[in-house]
Amino acid sequence: MMHSSLEGFLGHAKTAPAKGPVALIFVEDKVEIATTLRHHLDLGFATVVVFMPDAFDIPYDLETRIERVPYDCSKRDAVFDAINKVIAAAAPGCWLYYCYNAEYLFYPFCESRNVVELLGFHAEERRDAMLSYVIDLYAGDLVAAPNGVSLDTAHLDKSGYYAQSRNDPQTGHPLDRQLDFYGGVRWRYEEHIPAASRKIDRISLFRAKPDLHLFDDHRFSEPEYNTYACPWHHNLTAAICSFRTAKALKRNPGSSFEIDNFRWHNSAPFDWHSRQLLDLGLMEPGQWF
Repeated sequence: MMHSSLEGFLGHAKTAPAKGPVALIFVEDKVEIATTLRHHLDLGFATVVVFMPDAFDIPYDLETRIERVPYDCSKRDAVFDAINKVIAAAAPGCWLYYCYNAEYLFYPFCESRNVVELLGFHAEERRDAMLSYVIDLYAGDLVAAPNGVSLDTAHLDKSGYYAQSRNDPQTGHPLDRQLDFYGGVRWRYEEHIPAASRKIDRISLFRAKPDLHLFDDHRFSEPEYNTYACPWHHNLTAAICSFRTAKALKRNPGSSFEIDNFRWHNSAPFDWHSRQLLDLGLMEPGQWF
């Protein structure tokens, strides 16, 4: 379905609420739009909403399967503004997910369990949000793929990830069950990455609720949404495998000419399978999922 504007979509959502879980996909450029949409449709999202400029094309076979909203995602805070408006318009309790084009959601055993099963299990554990790690992907050969994106030769870092305590700005003490996570290409090329963009944690799956607000650092106004697990045991986490950082580093003239190869001794070909991410400790299956 094609909507005339963000406001038109929000008005439609209020009168005919979208069936959840709902994926919100923000398209920043023309890279891997179709594969991003197909990946998330195949995971079982009941509604996929695509925010993208009118000038970008979508394959015909996908047009009838998605909700398209004309939107310029390049403006500062545009994505977070749209997400917060969707939260306000969504039915309380509806599961929402957000990502960008050339990003692919993986969760434990996603090859055999759809996203509805994932979120049903998570809700039974009294969790309203799920932590995901944004795992940087990059082309194995930048001569063949100068924009840093190649699904066929995708690589990821198999080590170099770490966490630091997230402190309360008012007291200076660590916040309960909240950590800042780092690693991947953003860590290795941090001199080219703004400090505010170096973290790899994102609460990408969450339930809408009244007065909930997403900040521009991917944290929520509800502190419990920002936690990695409940107090009594480990919970599920997910991974968003993303070419977004590689794209940005190769697009930026200040970094593009300094990077002729993203691969290093701790690179590994990406298998496009959740088992690899579990084996590398890049997501958590929880207690019994």
